[in-house]
Amino acid sequence: MSKITEEVGKLVSPIVDELDLELVDVEFVKEGKDWFLRVYIDTPQGDIDIDQCALVSEKLSTELDRTDPIPQNYFLEVSSPGAERPLKKEEDYEKAVGQYVFIKTYEPIDGMKEFEGYLIVNEPDSIELQIRIKTRKVTVAIEKEKIALARLAIDFSA
Repeated sequence: MSKITEEVGKLVSPIVDELDLELVDVEFVKEGKDWFLRVYIDTPQGDIDIDQCALVSEKLSTELDRTDPIPQNYFLEVSSPGAERPLKKEEDYEKAVGQYVFIKTYEPIDGMKEFEGYLIVNEPDSIELQIRIKTRKVTVAIEKEKIALARLAIDFSA
């Protein structure tokens, strides 16, 4: 996590807490010549709406203007994490048990670095996925320290 995303996380956390929302993720990325500060929020039920995003954007914008933690120009975007919500925190993994997920690892496991399947077990240090290889279902154990990216996914084969 960069210093900027960490600082923005500290600024937005009290705002989302006050509104009974959840901070999902903060990104600060350069796309072309422009910088984007993206803040992803949700409700505990997963039904965030545009008015809630607008309210958080307005309150966060005021805090960002007051503290000025980002030296360059940027665009602020506050939105839902979408259908392919990232799995970052332990609670995210716990909520995702039984759901279809995409996992990318830093190094190959059984010759593969990308996995799509159902998260069937979440342990503090590892997860287990049920994936399909050709016509059979296989269980794969993945240590969390080897996970480069984890997110919910859409199962198009169902």
